[in-house]
Amino acid sequence: MPGQSADYSSTPLSKKLDENIQLFKSIFSKDSVLRFKRISVRGVCSYDCALFYMDGMVNVELLNESIVRPLLMVERERTEDSLINYITKQVLFASEAKATGSVADILRAVLYGDTLLLVDGCDEAITVNTKGWRTRGITEPDDEKVLQGPREGFDEAALLNLAMIRRKLLTPDFCTELLRAGRRSDTIIFICYLDSLADKKTLAEVKKRIQSLDIDGILDSNYITEQIRDHPCSIFKTTGATERPDVVAARLLEGRIAIVVDGTPVVVTVPYLFSENFQSDEDYYLNYIISSVGRVLRYLCFFMSISIPAIFIAAATFHKELLPTSLALSVTQLRGGVPFPPFAECLLLIFIFEILKETGVRMPQSLGHALSIVGGLVVGQAAVEARIISAPMLIVVALSGISGLMVPRLKGAVFYLRLIFVILSALFGLYGYIAGVALMLIHIFDLSSFGTSYTVSLADAGLQSLKDTFWRAPWSKMRTRPLFNSNIIRSREKKD
Repeated sequence: MPGQSADYSSTPLSKKLDENIQLFKSIFSKDSVLRFKRISVRGVCSYDCALFYMDGMVNVELLNESIVRPLLMVERERTEDSLINYITKQVLFASEAKATGSVADILRAVLYGDTLLLVDGCDEAITVNTKGWRTRGITEPDDEKVLQGPREGFDEAALLNLAMIRRKLLTPDFCTELLRAGRRSDTIIFICYLDSLADKKTLAEVKKRIQSLDIDGILDSNYITEQIRDHPCSIFKTTGATERPDVVAARLLEGRIAIVVDGTPVVVTVPYLFSENFQSDEDYYLNYIISSVGRVLRYLCFFMSISIPAIFIAAATFHKELLPTSLALSVTQLRGGVPFPPFAECLLLIFIFEILKETGVRMPQSLGHALSIVGGLVVGQAAVEARIISAPMLIVVALSGISGLMVPRLKGAVFYLRLIFVILSALFGLYGYIAGVALMLIHIFDLSSFGTSYTVSLADAGLQSLKDTFWRAPWSKMRTRPLFNSNIIRSREKKD
């Protein structure tokens, strides 16, 4: 059994209350937030008991009302054979109370916010659900804001996140399975899916990969995705990530599987397709004509972002005859006096742009805006006037960087592809760029996500498979789910 409780999996409870108290005090001897309370019950039945709980993780009011007060004011006659069953079923007011003799299970419950009730003369204990830790609250994710649509985002508490997903899917078909991972953190992980839609082989593969994890602790979902994803060295994501419950619900309705990790608001969805990189959360909340224009622009901006600097380098270095005469003369004139060759100049500007972008993201919001203005306008203009860089190259790299902001899910891939294409173009001209594009496409078509082809949406050129790929068709026309779940029809109407 993973986690801290594994050391006590074979430790038995005693029937003597004092020995049990001493056992748990010794286990948590260096934990200053453990709270202990001894209670003597004198009523219809007389017995001594003790409470253990973690301060800050329980709802104290709930603890007093559902455990302490019933024990001190019990008036019911005992009808159960076992004292533990009598207390659980006739005394306590708690909605969830469970008897167990496993010290490992008890430790796991106490560490997650439950209250432990020990009773003298019993070799079993009662764990009572009194969770009451504070949460950040429901807010809209900063990185996934929409102009129109739901404004709620996930919290760090997995149980709250599951409730938000269930509010979107009011069906008993919604299933959740609990797993644990992390030798020391013993992190709770929920596997969520719709039983009638999810592929059972994919589900089994997800559980197999999570159960095979060997890591000290899991503090975020990325700890998992880095180890369970297909092609871990690829620059393209093969697992989805979102902080929006509406996005997770939509993915589950397509037959995907969601991985909810306790302690992080980021939920992982699999399988993940290449076309999802160009989809926006609000594509389905706006008119389909407007959404389709935005999606086409994202595809264009992706290729512009990775291609414009490389094509400019190739044309300025090897293929000047491809440029119009007036443009070629203008570029040559503006480059006069610049000390760097086009290749070095382009690399320098790319790295400066990335530094400014990352600094603007990490800095406080007020300073970030000021930094963007100073770095982008003042420094850039001063560098051009000082003949350190040329104006055409500044325009090309700036246009490439701005285009890359249209596809935030591919920001890492865009940066690496831009560098690779620039290097190939500087060495081999347009032939190097074309070879780089061909290798990129081969790599993309070779990727997979949990057994599903990364480009499965392009495998069939039919209208139904493309109605949510390059554009967003109206809902009345999207009658089938993605091709990895193509045997399930969204509506009862005949397919196109």
